[in-house]
Amino acid sequence: MAALAPEPLIQLGLAVGATVLMGLGFAVTLSTRQMRNKQASTMTAIGDFIEKDASPSFVCTPDGEVLRANAAARSTYATRRGETLAGTLRNTFANPGGILFRLKASAEVEGAAREDIVTRRGHMRLAVHEMDADHLLWRLEAVPDTGQGRGTDGPGLPMIMVGRTGAVLYMNEAARTLLGGRVKGLDAVFDALPVRYGQVNQIATAEGPVDVLATQVDAGAGRNAIYLLPPPVDVQNTGTWSSFEDLPVPLVRFSPEGKVRSFNRKGADLIGPGLGEDIHISELMEGLGRPIADWLEETVSGRAVQQSEFLRLKRADKEMFVQVALNRMSDQGETSIVAVLADATELKTLEAQFVQSQKMQAIGQLAGGVAHDFNNLLTAISGHCDLLLLRHDQGDSDYSDLVQINQNANRAAALVGQLLAFSRKQTLRPEELDLRDTMADLTHLLNRLVGEKVRLSLTHDPVLKPIRADKRQLEQVLMNLVVNARDAMPEGGEIEIETECVTLEEPLERDRVTVPVGEYVCLRVIDAGVGIPADKLQKVFEPFYTTKKTGEGTGLGLSTAYGIVKQTGGFIFVDSTLGRGTCFSIMFPVIENVAPRPAPAPKPVQASEPKHGDGVILLVEDEAPVRAFASRALRLRGYTVLEADSAEAALKTLEDETLSVDLFVTDVVMPGKDGPSWVREALKERPEVRVVFVSGYAEDRLNNQQDSIPNSVFLPKPFSLNDLAETVHKQLH
Repeated sequence: MAALAPEPLIQLGLAVGATVLMGLGFAVTLSTRQMRNKQASTMTAIGDFIEKDASPSFVCTPDGEVLRANAAARSTYATRRGETLAGTLRNTFANPGGILFRLKASAEVEGAAREDIVTRRGHMRLAVHEMDADHLLWRLEAVPDTGQGRGTDGPGLPMIMVGRTGAVLYMNEAARTLLGGRVKGLDAVFDALPVRYGQVNQIATAEGPVDVLATQVDAGAGRNAIYLLPPPVDVQNTGTWSSFEDLPVPLVRFSPEGKVRSFNRKGADLIGPGLGEDIHISELMEGLGRPIADWLEETVSGRAVQQSEFLRLKRADKEMFVQVALNRMSDQGETSIVAVLADATELKTLEAQFVQSQKMQAIGQLAGGVAHDFNNLLTAISGHCDLLLLRHDQGDSDYSDLVQINQNANRAAALVGQLLAFSRKQTLRPEELDLRDTMADLTHLLNRLVGEKVRLSLTHDPVLKPIRADKRQLEQVLMNLVVNARDAMPEGGEIEIETECVTLEEPLERDRVTVPVGEYVCLRVIDAGVGIPADKLQKVFEPFYTTKKTGEGTGLGLSTAYGIVKQTGGFIFVDSTLGRGTCFSIMFPVIENVAPRPAPAPKPVQASEPKHGDGVILLVEDEAPVRAFASRALRLRGYTVLEADSAEAALKTLEDETLSVDLFVTDVVMPGKDGPSWVREALKERPEVRVVFVSGYAEDRLNNQQDSIPNSVFLPKPFSLNDLAETVHKQLH
């Protein structure tokens, strides 16, 4: 540009400007290259520093992208450059994203942060250090459980955790105090290797050589926990059973065949009164998954790959789990097996709760999805059956067959309703209820259910406050509980139904549930039947779990009751004693502000024939059989019906401004846009159109969005021809 300029002064100015810009560009390029070289040098130095660390370490960006990983991280997690740290740890932590975000926020304030986390693999310690504005150093360390129940670093027996190569991975506070600090290998602990487990070994401590009795427990993943115990007073008896009698660890000595030879006091306290000499191990515990004799033989021969197992104690008074580690020992020339026990009940309970929550969530999703699809099928079956019934009268030979089809479709719909109740996705119609009135209306039916051998007695609180619930669903809960109480008393007896007002001054904690402070109406169903065993009590609300014979129960009754009560906002508990009976207690919150009941309006006399009318209806349904039935049913009633198989097709139809539509009848759940979404978009141009939503189940999104859609009602599937005609007529008039 300077060469082409006409004036010399302009040429000079442009040349100077070009020179300055070139200089600035060169300086910026040089500075950027130096910064990149510095960052690369820093990353190389950090990578070399963490490469030999025994614990998995990662260098990441603030967004979580992995830039470098040491050898331990690559071998343990098979991580790759560019992968996120949350994705790398997804199989280690239940919610790695939340944990990483919490630690990163703390590190931004304090420069570093760490947190101990309990996982299915054990205790893990995750630490993060802020290196600079663009890099974070994450370190993951296994923190073994001492088995003392006082925390990983609390007081207890001195314990060191070693890996496959003999490197010390972890030392608890007692071990660090005994040895005078942290050590890296077993050669720095013991004066002579290999370690003689079950015998006295000499170790180097801060106060000089000390004799200890070394015992080993398998910690899984190639790790071993070595406990440094006080040696017995009589060194000559080292390695014999007498040295274990007073140890604060539950121990049981077995013969190679599995019969109890002796045990210490802690072992007797843990296993219970069933422990005695010559009792076989299989009579004390179960759940190995293979013959216990094979496990014992592998231990005696030294071929056991995993010496530690989780087993269930056969105790009649309570359910307990133990972690059992087997070790071979020689006592006066006789081979024995020593079982080191640890109470694992709390760990297995937490694991069972986690597995149960995952299972219940999966079954709930499955039930909701199956019910949604099944209701579409039932709508098509019962709907087309209604169309056939219109062309037949009671004198036709096919009329009774059509009635049978209709009745069985309704029975199938009731079963689907149970699935929806369990998954808590059924449509509730809550109203203000007085349980005394509800029970009075239901008493005749309950008396017919219990039969002649069983008596039914009702006791009401004289001052019973109202609750808010779906009357139809509440009646189903009561019928399920009464039927179960009747079946628990095959010889007959009395079923008591009680209602009572309860005021909680403090939160009630029971069965892993906290009931808040407030007023509740408590409904109890009490029987004097056979009772429920303690180990089965926590399973009664599981779907498809039943103690009845095949064909006598589906296992859905109590799970359905549980789903209805929880969706209503209540709580349900069970108490039972074998041979004395069972009590189910349901607590419903009392309505705080009771609105005055309006005077009941006179019910209009319903015509025997469905209403006829005129108008234009846009029917949107992705299921072709349901759409065909609904379209024919509405046309038979005199309506003009426009059909669409998707929300996008419906909006395309409405682009014709000359088209007049009086009512939208739309499914809620469809591929692409759902019902509420497309209706809200269509109402911007046609605000006067009314809406009827239909669905196999009412999802939360409809409950939350229907309030923002004026003049809309909900019609649950399966619906009959009359249900559809009546709902459409009411919306249009």
